[in-house]
Amino acid sequence: MKKAGRIEKLPPYLFAEIDKKIREALDKGVDVIKLGIGDPDRPTPGYIVERMQEEVTLPRNHSYPPDEGLMEFREAVSRYYKRRFGVELDPQKEVLPLIGSKEGIAHISACFIDPGDVNLVPDPGYPVYGIGTLFAGGETYRMPLLEGNGYLPDFSIIPEETARRARLMFLNYPNNPTGAVAGIDFFEKAVEFAKKHDVVVCHDSAYLEISFNGYRPVSFLEAPGARECGIEFGSLSKPFNMTGWRVGYAVGSAEVLEALYRYKTNIDSGNFKAVQFAGVEALDNPKAQEHIESMQLVYQERRDVVVQALKEAGWTVTAPKASFYVWAPVPQGYTSKDFVSYLLEKTGVVVTPGSGFGEYGEGYFRIALTVEVDRLKEAMDRIKGAVRYKG
Repeated sequence: MKKAGRIEKLPPYLFAEIDKKIREALDKGVDVIKLGIGDPDRPTPGYIVERMQEEVTLPRNHSYPPDEGLMEFREAVSRYYKRRFGVELDPQKEVLPLIGSKEGIAHISACFIDPGDVNLVPDPGYPVYGIGTLFAGGETYRMPLLEGNGYLPDFSIIPEETARRARLMFLNYPNNPTGAVAGIDFFEKAVEFAKKHDVVVCHDSAYLEISFNGYRPVSFLEAPGARECGIEFGSLSKPFNMTGWRVGYAVGSAEVLEALYRYKTNIDSGNFKAVQFAGVEALDNPKAQEHIESMQLVYQERRDVVVQALKEAGWTVTAPKASFYVWAPVPQGYTSKDFVSYLLEKTGVVVTPGSGFGEYGEGYFRIALTVEVDRLKEAMDRIKGAVRYKG
């Protein structure tokens, strides 16, 4: 059976490979501690679940949703952006609901990329940026995210010919996998580059509400001119522990969103209406801010446990200001995949190899702060007992 060329070129999804290794370890009776996938371990807040329980019983929600999404949800996203970032959005034209932000990120390339066109993709970065490019028949130019530059891309090193062919640029701050953050000054440079080269900026903001010690990440849309040249993908998955609910949104340029909307109406039928109403509750309920602040403290405590343990084992690491990941170099003599395999074999602890996020992720590994503190301490004690870092 001959498969399409695009499928033959498709690498195995990073976390599918990790899952396979976990299953093999579990079959051997290993007590596995999973610090790999960034899936929040706490339940969805009760006030959201209660709204869902109410909405799912109503016959009005059992039919197809509007193609453009429920106005109630779009208005809730607009109110959130006004409260949180001071950004005014037209819910009619500048907000588009998504079946999780991953869906929109994967599909946006098909809206703007033809064969021969280029996507500018951060490396290391979320693998879906490049996969969407592949499916659209485009080419990926990997923008190095280097520790010495704060894991921010340097737009000045992008070749002029590449910039001329570029149609999209993906950015992601707070960053997965590095935990790096970006300020308005960086986003202003991105807007300047995008306007000069007629590039659409696609900012993945999944971790905007996961931050520590009073740090408040900024939205790309806060940068002057951002809505003229780009969009921001948002997700309810991380701030509200709703990864399985599949509800997110894209906001920003009406022209860009119209293209994504047109694509989506031909391939999906939108979010279950009850889920969209649950999303309204997540964003609008007076308990929302209290929940977010509580989760920030949970992840901050976990971050401190991991950073302290790594330092005790010889690592020099900086505590991230945001995201729920810790990014650290592998010891000398290991590739990132070799080190991850070693840890799983010797300690039963699962972390993610940096090479799974791109060429420039080689030499690093990622720890997800998605288990309770006692279990996390156990994992770090195992790592300290098995590894002494040598750079």
